[in-house]
Amino acid sequence: MRHIPIRLGPLAILLTVISICMTTLGILNFTTARADLSLAQQYADTVRTRYELELYGQTFLRQVKEFLAEGGDITRMEETETDETGVIRKTFSENQYTLTVEIVPDETSGFRVCGWRIRKAWEPETDMGNLWLGD
Repeated sequence: MRHIPIRLGPLAILLTVISICMTTLGILNFTTARADLSLAQQYADTVRTRYELELYGQTFLRQVKEFLAEGGDITRMEETETDETGVIRKTFSENQYTLTVEIVPDETSGFRVCGWRIRKAWEPETDMGNLWLGD
């Protein structure tokens, strides 16, 4: 019986390339999963903050309703601002976000919501990195 020699060189190179590819894909998968987790946590924090601001705004509207039920004048409520057009504003802040609730007195229901804005404080990035300014 004749023995055929088995060449392990090409097989070893193929297995090495496959293991390098699998390792690279595993590392990329892990870093992508970490980035997704970080982004999901940031989104959850943003949603939580926005819901808290919504709660503060709804609580304010309930307080206005109770204040009117007691016979109060909403133009003289504490911790509110009234502008020259008669719009009453209350601002709430939480984690760089602000909610501005605007109401106006109304004959039929006592008040009407005319503004409800959630904004995030934002400043443009002024650092341009390592750019040459031409000096």
